Amino acid sequence: MFSRRTWMKGAAALPAAAQAQTAGKPKNIVIASANGVECCNIAMSWLRAGKDTLDAVIAGVNVNELDPHDNSVGYGGLPNEEGVVELDASVMHGPTRRAGSVAAIRGIKTPSKIAKLVMEETDHIMLVGEGALRFAKTMGYAEENLLTEKSRLAFLVWKRTLKDPNGHSNWSDGVDAPPGKSPKALLRLFPEADEKTLAWAHEMALHPPTGTINCLALNEKGEMSGCTTTSGMAWKIPGRVGDSPIIGAGLFVDQEVGAAGSTGRGEENIRVAGAHTIVENMRHGMTPQDAVMDALKRISRNYDNDLKRLDKFDINFYALRKDGVYAGGSLWSGQFRNTGFVSRQFAVNDGTGNSRLVNCPYLHERPR
Repeated sequence: MFSRRTWMKGAAALPAAAQAQTAGKPKNIVIASANGVECCNIAMSWLRAGKDTLDAVIAGVNVNELDPHDNSVGYGGLPNEEGVVELDASVMHGPTRRAGSVAAIRGIKTPSKIAKLVMEETDHIMLVGEGALRFAKTMGYAEENLLTEKSRLAFLVWKRTLKDPNGHSNWSDGVDAPPGKSPKALLRLFPEADEKTLAWAHEMALHPPTGTINCLALNEKGEMSGCTTTSGMAWKIPGRVGDSPIIGAGLFVDQEVGAAGSTGRGEENIRVAGAHTIVENMRHGMTPQDAVMDALKRISRNYDNDLKRLDKFDINFYALRKDGVYAGGSLWSGQFRNTGFVSRQFAVNDGTGNSRLVNCPYLHERPR
């Protein structure tokens, strides 16, 4: 259960500047999910150059979309259950109050750019699937294979974990294989794969990530924009769409109030319209931190605050108020990985130097 003591543990991890910051003249500031350290650096450089806030956040998330090593976003993202990468993205531009998004788009490395084109060049807000791809190609984007060798390895390892009640998988050695003499098919398929990469692939197969990147920006004029982009849940049913491209769930920006976004299990965010809820909370006087925690408590209540059921997923929110006050928050304090326990964090660049990671306040503390 959430308690004041738990909240204070997380709040103590926030930088003093964020807690002490009060309403005043806006300044350049960018926040993002934990995988957005370089994203924030790039976006901040664009703000300093006087670029539009939406162009800045898109330039920032493009770093992740084009990075083959970020397996939750863009090129190299883990595929659906058929081995095909499907991407989702949304953008919102505070000054013009416009939005655009794409969902389940294939073959385009930077769906954030297509979402912006939907906003600027059409009378629609969302395009999906084949229609989104055709639109992107019409706008001059080439269709490409988004599956990297590393992601394909993870996909094949996942296929081998799909066993029937008797423990048999059609993607493993086969019932006629000599006892105790596995051909180690994956090593033959990927002779360059080392033990570390295979261990990573096994971890992805057993615990598929739901990572994403959300980026929110404010400039000295008080203008705000945001972007959320993802490859979605690994091994999903083809056509599954989470919260990232849904305006009001994975992203919401209101120029008069602030902005919010999310990463993690999208299904839970959709059910509480998380980003919109956070912005509305701020509109009615909540601090960004309280607004985030309220959204997390709504998710927890959907499971009757049953920690055993809630333990099966995590979700993170990020909020940036129009005066520059920001916050992040997570359902859980962190997670266990091969390297040990990892606390939930988010990235911040307040214009005083390079981006930094700060710990997220959290609703529930995971036992260690």
